[in-house]
Amino acid sequence: MWHIKMAYVSVIVPVYQAEKHIEKCVNSVLEQTFTDWELILVDDGSKDGSGAICDKFARSDTRIRVIHQENTGVSGARNAGIKASSSEYIAFLDSDDYYKPDMLDKLIGALKNSGADSAGCGHIYLYPDGRAVPEAPVLSAGVYGAEDIRKGLVRPLLRDRLEGEIINGYVVRFLYKSSIIKKNNIEFTGAYLEDELFLIEYFSLAGRLSTVDEPLYVYYINPHSVTRRYLKDYTSVFRHSLEMKKKLVDKYKISGIDGWIDHTCWAGLLIAVANEFAPGNPAGFLQKRKKLISLCREPLFADAIKNLKPENVRGNKRIVADLIRARQYTLLSILYTLKNRGRM
Repeated sequence: MWHIKMAYVSVIVPVYQAEKHIEKCVNSVLEQTFTDWELILVDDGSKDGSGAICDKFARSDTRIRVIHQENTGVSGARNAGIKASSSEYIAFLDSDDYYKPDMLDKLIGALKNSGADSAGCGHIYLYPDGRAVPEAPVLSAGVYGAEDIRKGLVRPLLRDRLEGEIINGYVVRFLYKSSIIKKNNIEFTGAYLEDELFLIEYFSLAGRLSTVDEPLYVYYINPHSVTRRYLKDYTSVFRHSLEMKKKLVDKYKISGIDGWIDHTCWAGLLIAVANEFAPGNPAGFLQKRKKLISLCREPLFADAIKNLKPENVRGNKRIVADLIRARQYTLLSILYTLKNRGRM
């Protein structure tokens, strides 16, 4: 039986096969200048030494707790952490990432100075070769009310998934009011795109958000991450995410997002095509080309192709969208094959 001391912030970390990164991750919490936290490490059925490393940290600091469970995926691990938390605020941290030493201090300071119930910051993309690329917060530094949150965060997460500036739905950049999550039974669902759903629901309920411009979260671009390997069932995962978004739109009566389904499906199709040609897909060239054609004929995506011509798509996505609309499937398959040649 744990002796639970009420902490101000619960930091929840889902841990799976993370023995190479988890020590740096945990140490970044131990090094926080703000010290009134509890760290909940959810060992999600790891087969490597992750669980033992987590237990070692728990023995050295009473603020650290470990949950060992059968593998349920990142959503199940985060949900277990939420259920076990005992704080006023909740933060999320991925096991291959880490916090800057003053992240919690500055986010909590932003909360207290503004009377907000949530806070957010920018982050840094850290690449395996050591490159560090900062990215600004979703909303520039300031304090935002409920309607501004919907306009600047919720609606773009639904509508602006294809053209212009795309908001990355990372839950790790925010500090959340625990009572909002628990009172409304907000949970993570699915193995992919789960962050967007959580953010849409939470920020449909949050009344006030304070943001700071500084990049306080370090996001490691892990080449072995689930978001960067071949997902055999991507289409069904995307379909589930879309249906969940539809339910949230109805539940919270989110307006000002006309055409969001076509935009979302176009964005999903571009990801689906890239996924099909991911290096981890063992299928041959002709099989991949055949799957590409079937994806474009899938009613979910075919309607979007028919209804919407992307106008402000950037970079390679524009080339892919144009080739899809022109039904140049062989050329597109060749280009993807050349692009991925030599990658593992």
